[in-house]
Amino acid sequence: MPKPDYTQYIIEANRRIVKDICKPFILSDDTYKRIKDLFLVDIKKGLGKYTHKKASVKCYMTFVEKLPSGCEHGKFLALELSGDDCRVLCVNLQGDDDFKIEWQHFDVPPEIKVDTAKHFFNFLAKCLSDFIVKYDLQYEELNLGFTFAFPLKQTSINKGILVKWTKGYNVPGVVGNDVIALLQEAIERRGDLPINNIIILNNTTGTLISCAWKHREAKIGVLISGGFNMCYLEKSKHIQLFKNFGNYCPTMVINCEAGAFGNDGVLDFMRTSVDFTVNKNSMHPGQQVYEKMVAGLYLGEIARLTLLDCINAGAMLKGIVSKEILTPMVFRTHDMLQIELQEPGHYETTRKVFGKMGYRDTTSGDCENLRHICTAISTRSANMVAACLACLVERVGDPYLIIGADGSVYRSYPNYPSLLRNRLKKLVRPDFKFDVVQAEDGAGQGAALLAASTKRKKK
Repeated sequence: MPKPDYTQYIIEANRRIVKDICKPFILSDDTYKRIKDLFLVDIKKGLGKYTHKKASVKCYMTFVEKLPSGCEHGKFLALELSGDDCRVLCVNLQGDDDFKIEWQHFDVPPEIKVDTAKHFFNFLAKCLSDFIVKYDLQYEELNLGFTFAFPLKQTSINKGILVKWTKGYNVPGVVGNDVIALLQEAIERRGDLPINNIIILNNTTGTLISCAWKHREAKIGVLISGGFNMCYLEKSKHIQLFKNFGNYCPTMVINCEAGAFGNDGVLDFMRTSVDFTVNKNSMHPGQQVYEKMVAGLYLGEIARLTLLDCINAGAMLKGIVSKEILTPMVFRTHDMLQIELQEPGHYETTRKVFGKMGYRDTTSGDCENLRHICTAISTRSANMVAACLACLVERVGDPYLIIGADGSVYRSYPNYPSLLRNRLKKLVRPDFKFDVVQAEDGAGQGAALLAASTKRKKK
């Protein structure tokens, strides 16, 4: 009598274990509605005079009171710093939604992220100088829009105090200081940069401005990349802190700093054990709690730790823990998106990723299970972003508006935009209509546009 083949039974049993381990990432509709409601509570705290100081979602004023008209003209420089990337751009605005753009990318060396303030801003000034020389702009008089992708407390369009470092940066001597003044000092030390005026903005604000130049209905900006943040156009009468600044326009763009949502523990009810571990092992434990559940810098690490749980449960890779799988950040968000880009039933890329983690002999079941892990985590990210966006759509209150979206995760991750839209449709009340539009050239172009509109306003 032939021995029974238990292979399929084992595959199905292992799949059930993997699904059970991933279950905490699959949240109910009611949970997303609760997240949406809690975000509104925090928005109101951030805007309040007496609650702002203790609010997790700070809702910083940007002093961007109007969005572009589309009539801006001239050449404007932009410096964009975000994560591992530094870009310098020259945007030649020709009106009527027309522009020409030249740009250069610079890698930010890891040592610069923890170097002295002087060396850090000297590096940024050198990037500007190299670009200006390359494109023969030495004899132009240039306004600079500085996109600084870190939490800022602004007192004007020309002054931004760094509140805290995120995204793996920890340059001493910058927190609590005006980054515009520090950049200006570095520019003056060089003495070869024809920059007359510097304005500062968060990269999410830049995304909104870039989108609003072509879409007048744009009122919300969202950035899902290595980090995560949102901004929106708020009525000035609701910004209690703004009343201390004298005359003001009816509206202002608010930089939510949404990545800090949950820092006060209000979301602990839906955080998984993996989320707590990622937070504990991060450079800044207890900070950017929401960002650590949705942003590209952390999604791969969430997947690695979940995979490790599945291995330890004996449901994947024969229960063998390799040396490589124990290395933090060895599994990246880029690996996740490559796995999900593959057609179901094709495992070439997945096996290459496994190979990088020390596994040469993997089954189709292992590959399918890893795909399930990645999908559960990326879908939660899109849904959680949608929960906060739904709050802002209703907060703005327009019958129809456009959300400007950008960031490496939004642009590159398969199905991310559609997942986000689908969840938004479930969460936003039916009397509010919206579209999500990818911002062209994002924060960099937005910085140049803000420099242009600021110059025009001063004339």
